[in-house]
Amino acid sequence: MLPAERRKTILELIETQSSISVVQLSRVLGVSDMTVRRDLRILSNSGLLERVHGGALSRRGRSYEPPFFIREKESGRHKELIGQRAASLIQQGDSVTLDVGTTTLELARNMEGIPNLSVLTASLRIANELVDSPNIRLILTGGMVRQQELSLVGYIAERTYEEFRVDKAFVGVGGIHVEAGLTEYNLEDAQVKKSLIANADQVIVLADSRKLGETCFAYIAPLSSVDILVTDADASPEMLEAFRENGVEVIIAE
Repeated sequence: MLPAERRKTILELIETQSSISVVQLSRVLGVSDMTVRRDLRILSNSGLLERVHGGALSRRGRSYEPPFFIREKESGRHKELIGQRAASLIQQGDSVTLDVGTTTLELARNMEGIPNLSVLTASLRIANELVDSPNIRLILTGGMVRQQELSLVGYIAERTYEEFRVDKAFVGVGGIHVEAGLTEYNLEDAQVKKSLIANADQVIVLADSRKLGETCFAYIAPLSSVDILVTDADASPEMLEAFRENGVEVIIAE
């Protein structure tokens, strides 16, 4: 196993179990304790985990952003269904913005064949997914690249969203809460999302059930800015009713 693959496996195990020992990792990975400790030191220096005596802990907190490859695997089937259902909300000739994120990426994968679309995005992953689609006029915001996320952030990205009015904005979030509204792990992405939301006629949040009722580090917008929430069937009925009582249309992707 290559070092990069080994460290990816370590992160996946820690995210699943919250904590793990050097001895366990050595056995699972088939490498020496010394190799595991070196990997843990590198991952800790990158802010991806917390080293403790004999092992490591997850660093999940309001400001901790799990790596993209881990988020992509979390609730994978739910995200696929949400992406498919969200695509059905797009009509011929729509202009839309697609936010960065794992669930909006699933939406992009389901947009083939919808005629005459204009798509604006700050996600290089989504741009790569759509670049060969003949039915889509693709516009990138520009901006500084967040390398692990492959998202575009900063003044250029924010200003580009301000220059357009779109029919629908599809937004990914770290958390959606009745009182706290929409929040995100990362401040830079949150600032871009504010501009995205402010310039859309309809705001559609794509969030799997794990994100409902959660609050992350950076504030994006109040719940009143959301028109539609697309989530999965594991969502709490009581929580969904609370969103409906606050004027949000809820769509369950099944």
